[in-house]
Amino acid sequence: MIYTVTLNPSIDYVVNMEQLVEGMVNRVSTEHFYAGGKGINVSQILNQHGISNRALGFISGFTGNFIEGSLKEKGIDTDFIRLSEGYSRINMKIKTTTDETEINGMGPHIPKTEIDKLYRQLDLLTADDTLVLAGSIPATLPDDFYEKVMEHVRDRGVKVVVDATKNLLLNVLTYRPFLIKPNHHEIAEMFGVTISTTEDLLQYGNRLKDMGARNVLISMGGDGAILLAENGEVYRSNVPKGVVKNSVGAGDSMVAGFIAGYEKTQCYEQALRLGAASGSATAFSSDVATAEGILALVKEIVVQKL
Repeated sequence: MIYTVTLNPSIDYVVNMEQLVEGMVNRVSTEHFYAGGKGINVSQILNQHGISNRALGFISGFTGNFIEGSLKEKGIDTDFIRLSEGYSRINMKIKTTTDETEINGMGPHIPKTEIDKLYRQLDLLTADDTLVLAGSIPATLPDDFYEKVMEHVRDRGVKVVVDATKNLLLNVLTYRPFLIKPNHHEIAEMFGVTISTTEDLLQYGNRLKDMGARNVLISMGGDGAILLAENGEVYRSNVPKGVVKNSVGAGDSMVAGFIAGYEKTQCYEQALRLGAASGSATAFSSDVATAEGILALVKEIVVQKL
C-alpha cells in the first residue's frame, strides 16, 4: 500500500478575473474549489493510475469536511486525523490576464496528542509499503518532523518518498529516502550555486545521492526531467507539446506517476516516462490530470539513457 501524508491540506479556491484592483470591489468571472495539498495531489494521480493508496494527515472544521468529501467522491481511501479546533486552511489563487496572485491560509494548530495518533498509524506500515511525505511543515510542528517520521519507520524497511525543499530535504538524506524530487531551481538554491548545464545538474544530483538519496528525480520545467537511479543509470525525458494552464500540482503529479510506473513495472525508465507524462498532463489541465489525459501523452514521452 502507498500512504501519502499531507500535514496542512487546503481548499484551493481558484478564481479568474480580468484584473485585480487594490482597494476596490473585484468580481470574478469564474471560480473553482479543489482539495489541495501536495500529498493529496499525489493520492489523486495515483488513483488515476489505478494504484491503491491511502491519504493521511490532519483536517478540521467544515473546510476539512470538504477536503475529505472531495477525495471520497473520487474513490480515494482516507484516514485523516480530525482536529477538534480550528479549520483546514483555504488557499486563494487569483488569476488575471497578466498575473497570478496567491493568498495562503495558516491552517489549524496540531496538538501533540494528535501527532501521536499519526505515529500510531505509521506503526502499521511494513517493508511492502511506500510512504510519501510531501510539502512544507506547518508552523505548529517542529522543523525536523520529517526526520522524526523517517526515523520512526526506518527499522521496518518502508520506502519513503520526500518532496520538499531546502533544509527539509537535505536533512532527511541521512535516512536514505527511496526518492526525492527537487527541481533545477531548488538544487541551485540548496547548494548556493548557478546551474547552467546538464553536467551541473548531474554533478549536484550525484551529490544528493552521495548524501543518501537512493533515486533523484530532477524536474526542469520545459526542459524535461532527469533521473539518477539507484542502479547507477541516468535517464532524461522530454516534454510533450501542449499549452500550460496550471503549474500547481505538476511536480506532485510527476512524483505520483513515477511511483505508479515503478509499482507496475519495477523499471526506472518506465517510471520516468509515466512520471513525465503525469506531470505534463496536470500542467495542461485546469485541475490535476485524468487517466485519459496522462495516457494521451505517454506516447509523446521520449526517454534517453545518458
